Amino acid sequence: MPSLSLDLFCKVVDNFGDIGICWRLARQLEREHGIAVRLWVDDLHAFHRICPQVDRAAAQQVIDNVAVRHWAGQDGEYTPADVADIVIEFFACDIPPGYIAAMAQRPVKPVWLNLEGLSAEEWVEGCHSLPSKHPRLPLTKYFFFPGFTDKTGGLLCESGLEAERAAFAADPAAAPAFLASLGVSAAEAAALKVSLFCYPYAPVAELFAAWRDGGAPVTCLVPEGVAADAVAAFLGQPAVPGAVHSAGALTVRVLPFVPQQDYDKLLWSCDLNFVRGEDSWVRAQWAGKSFIWHIYAQDENLHHKKLRAFLQRYSGGEAFDAFSLCWNGARQGSWPELWQGLSAAMPEISAKSSQWQQKILANGDLATNLTKFCASLT
Repeated sequence: MPSLSLDLFCKVVDNFGDIGICWRLARQLEREHGIAVRLWVDDLHAFHRICPQVDRAAAQQVIDNVAVRHWAGQDGEYTPADVADIVIEFFACDIPPGYIAAMAQRPVKPVWLNLEGLSAEEWVEGCHSLPSKHPRLPLTKYFFFPGFTDKTGGLLCESGLEAERAAFAADPAAAPAFLASLGVSAAEAAALKVSLFCYPYAPVAELFAAWRDGGAPVTCLVPEGVAADAVAAFLGQPAVPGAVHSAGALTVRVLPFVPQQDYDKLLWSCDLNFVRGEDSWVRAQWAGKSFIWHIYAQDENLHHKKLRAFLQRYSGGEAFDAFSLCWNGARQGSWPELWQGLSAAMPEISAKSSQWQQKILANGDLATNLTKFCASLT
């Protein structure tokens, strides 16, 4: 019996989050569910940053058994034979009109999904799996929402992820060896280790000052290109990989931008992880460590509502909530005091992570829930 085929369309807006999610999903659908996946991406340069095997000049290539197509524009002619059994548009991107017309010409219409962004807000449950009929063509699109309850599609999580993380944590040489491969010295690794992944408008300089003037040593590991202005100001030099500077209790080191699988190891190796957007946010929740989420800013501060919805659901405690709200500009506060509160609460926050993981894993993983939903429509 031939395997199902799936076309996943990804338009890169948030640099790495969009392609990060789509690349994880594509590989999991192929590896764990035997689906023939074709990933359409408009920005191969961003894709290359998280997956160095990507040839940025290739119109077509195969990576990890996933067919990758450079989505160069909306023009193009398609036949029904070009259309996959399942068609996913990520985050409401507009797939080519010619492709949609070909979808309508297929004798058996494809399952058409709009894979939406992750939110902890309650309204997501009411919109998950809702149908939307095309105004002109005999096609129906379904909205598929990731989420934190059993009334949503769940979160992306590969079947072997927890075992891989547990094996890494159980090996006392694993984290030091990994950090050393990135240039982190033994002295830097002995301090409290923080990974920093945020948007440019995060209050990084203020946080650096609080760490610098604090009593406990902190090593902040920043991927190349992240918070570049604030990092360069602290370093006193361009924020290029290998650049490092210490002042007071703080050491900041710029890391090369690592592939996806190594980013997980970075999260596992640190005591506290600052993450942004959706992809790294979800990975931080699987890492079992304390984390702070920098949410993508929206007009009229709609992102603050989304942030508060997650904080309420996550129940990380008063210090966690206060730091998260100030980090995202939803509240004002003293950064030395905020850091003092968060650092004191970190052991409790980390201890809660296993319970949180079990709670959200009980909802099933997104790839499995997605395939089950598609099967229910055919």
